[in-house]
Amino acid sequence: MRGFVFGLITASALVLAADKSSSGPDEVSLPENYQDEFLNYLDVDHLDRKRVRKMYVNREAHAAAVAGEDLPDGTLLIMEDHDATTDADGNLVWGDDGRLIALDAITNIFVMEKNAAWTTANGHWDYAWYLPDGSPRPDASFDGCFSCHANRADRDFTFTYWKFVSDRKR
Repeated sequence: MRGFVFGLITASALVLAADKSSSGPDEVSLPENYQDEFLNYLDVDHLDRKRVRKMYVNREAHAAAVAGEDLPDGTLLIMEDHDATTDADGNLVWGDDGRLIALDAITNIFVMEKNAAWTTANGHWDYAWYLPDGSPRPDASFDGCFSCHANRADRDFTFTYWKFVSDRKR
């Protein structure tokens, strides 16, 4: 009888494990045409890095997002890095709007995706890092993504988008 119960428990555990999708950067894809299809909800000037970060969210998730609640399954957040324009002496150049001027060239693309089938250290979020040509960065490490976003558990592990959703509802 004991062997039968152990076998049942083991079989149940295997069935449950088979139901879960594995996550990982290979599961987080870079959507084609995201610059046209997604909402560019924020640009962030990083003075210390001489960089401009453009933040995007897929429109379906944006339409379903509710202030104060976890973001909907299927949310895709993209952070696109651009070097800022500098003068001949390496000083930052400012636009008429008081913001840094981003160069057209992309230096890095980071994708954060929420999938309810995944279980990660950050809830159901996983991360990927892409090169400007859209190929995955081969030497990418995601420990920094997980550790940095971990301190935003109360904002569903996000920084700027959670705040954006909260602000738009006021």
